[in-house]
Amino acid sequence: MSSALASYRPAEHENPVQWLRRVFRTFRRTRPYYGGLLAMIAGVPIMYFPYAKLSLGGMTVAMATTAGAGSLIIGVLLIVLGLTAWFQPTVRVFAGVATTLLTLVSIPVSNLAGFGLALLPGLIGGGLMASWAPLAEPKAAKAGVAESVAAETPATEAPAAETVVAESAAVEAPIAKLPAQAASNEQAAAADPKETR
Repeated sequence: MSSALASYRPAEHENPVQWLRRVFRTFRRTRPYYGGLLAMIAGVPIMYFPYAKLSLGGMTVAMATTAGAGSLIIGVLLIVLGLTAWFQPTVRVFAGVATTLLTLVSIPVSNLAGFGLALLPGLIGGGLMASWAPLAEPKAAKAGVAESVAAETPATEAPAAETVVAESAAVEAPIAKLPAQAASNEQAAAADPKETR
């Protein structure tokens, strides 16, 4: 049994730190947390380096290029996709694929993806977001829901559903005819013209 499936046993007196840890643990386990975190980490160097003024031994190196606007857009989009994966886990596949593509686009656009500092976190984060899936409900919980739904359903609905199924089974499905079958039907019709009505 994984720790994500373990039931929570609340303490009688839970202090704020324990409560915060429990809430954060639940948040982290119910969404692609690490994929989103790596996507946001990848966006920072992509945005930073085109606008940074680095000094190396008294010499100032400015990397302001025409790709600065593209780098800013890619970096902001990576951060937004990371936040989207956190707060809207249903679009995790789109966010993962878009993160991977933006990271690859940032190689030529943004100084080799922030001098390689954003390349690995972006690719790994995109893969984690695209491959993440929520945990399935435990079987006991599913059985309890099925029993409660069955108990709520009135007994008068069951016979009506059975008659609908019986009527739909009586209707024949259309049969596709092959060219060879059509020729044999024409021969049979020519042999006995009274039966073709």
